[in-house]
Amino acid sequence: MNELLSLVADPAAWAALVTLVVMEVVLGIDNLVFISILSNRLPAEHRQKVRRIGISLALIMRLALLSTIAFIVGLTAPVFDLGIAGPLGAHGEPSFETAFSWRDLILIAGGVFLIWKATKEIHHNVDPAHEDTPTEPSKTGAVISNVGSAIFQIILLDLVFSIDSILTAVGMTDHLPIMIAAVIIAVVAMLLASDPLADFINKNPTVVMLALGFLLMIGTVLIAEGFGAHVPKGYIYTAMAFSAGVEGLNMLARKRKGG
Repeated sequence: MNELLSLVADPAAWAALVTLVVMEVVLGIDNLVFISILSNRLPAEHRQKVRRIGISLALIMRLALLSTIAFIVGLTAPVFDLGIAGPLGAHGEPSFETAFSWRDLILIAGGVFLIWKATKEIHHNVDPAHEDTPTEPSKTGAVISNVGSAIFQIILLDLVFSIDSILTAVGMTDHLPIMIAAVIIAVVAMLLASDPLADFINKNPTVVMLALGFLLMIGTVLIAEGFGAHVPKGYIYTAMAFSAGVEGLNMLARKRKGG
């Protein structure tokens, strides 16, 4: 209790909390886009429920991982090394390396899954004629299967993004209460933004393709980080913001012409 009171009275703790909340929200955008795209493929009556389940699982997973911080930090220890490294960069570090930790392997697997899923969704959007349409008697079973499949895929990506999120939190503060507060605030923000974002993506087909392009880029970055190549997050999110801004201008132009 005394520790909590001292943290509440410490301006540095509040600064760390605000910074960490911002970082967690930014990291959560990737997860939220993925959940929105998956849920929009389901019948309308199931979409909100799947989004709520997916984001709730993200919160549960993050809090569970926070309770095992020592284990999570241990995931960064190398498991095996293939002995291959890239040329040294400007800071004297190799451009890539093959000393893989469990975190690296999880990031690589998550990146491959994201690229596979985004590519599959792009193919569906470009050529929807090949999508199988279930017959009337099998619709209920198909919906149950799709909901279960969507939740399972969300759990897989929640795991990847949760580990990345918690390692970011550990790197920014040593105080567990600040980490827990930041994670809860960020997930609540995701919960509030999930329906508006999903509806916006659903009503604007070109935004769907842009979001899928983001997922391809994020998947590539996850794989690169798994191989020890450091990709500054600022570059990634600046590119995403620029692309979103250009798409916003295109949408405005189409609206003006249509009006």
